[in-house]
Amino acid sequence: METFKVEILGCGTSQGVPVIACGCEVCQSSDPKDKRSRSSIWIHNEKTSIIVDAGPDFRQQMLRHQVNRVDAVVITHGHADHIMGLDDLRTYNFLQNSSIPVYAYADTLSDLKRKFDYAFGHSDYPGVPNLEAIIVKEKAFVIGELEIHPIAVDHGNQKVLGIRIADFAYITDANYISEVARSQLSGINVLILNALRRESHHSHFTLNEAVNIMKELRVERGYLTHISHLMGRHEEVERELPKHVHLAHDGLVIKIDA
Repeated sequence: METFKVEILGCGTSQGVPVIACGCEVCQSSDPKDKRSRSSIWIHNEKTSIIVDAGPDFRQQMLRHQVNRVDAVVITHGHADHIMGLDDLRTYNFLQNSSIPVYAYADTLSDLKRKFDYAFGHSDYPGVPNLEAIIVKEKAFVIGELEIHPIAVDHGNQKVLGIRIADFAYITDANYISEVARSQLSGINVLILNALRRESHHSHFTLNEAVNIMKELRVERGYLTHISHLMGRHEEVERELPKHVHLAHDGLVIKIDA
């Protein structure tokens, strides 16, 4: 497997940061690292380009990062902040003259087909997306030259798709990682994990919970994502973290030596 890059397209929670009409110091900050669009990543090398989640900021993220090709999209779960940019995949359909596979758990794909029925082969109207639903099961699947291992985690009462590629893993929107899932994460060196805020939450890890998981898994590099404005300013939180753990920020590029 070749070296690949992971680019943080967005690291914000469902409202994004700044939050509409909020006057807090985070939302009013002039630090670019405090501007957090909805959570998504771009995994790519010279031969393969994968987007994980396509939320409401998808179009702006594609323009900002100059993503010129999308071979596939992986959807972690069906919440609005992770799927509401799917319609803009139609541009890539036109450019690439092909359908785009969308990988997700069966329940998530059922949600997508209800919300975007026209995009999954149910419309003759020109100009709509052309998406191919591919069910993720327990076994690894391959996109281009990258082998992806699914890891099921819990987000309240919902199952969310985490992924592992080589010694890198990405988990967003979770508040529980089972022993089975932890065993699947054994040996990873780089982990991106959600950390919503400092206070407890019914379906997201807190800052301390996420940091403790990083320690338990002994990751060499840890990055926190899906961050609320309630977490605090990037610069201030960063000073509190262990040396090997960082707050992610939009535009961060992580190189993975596979």
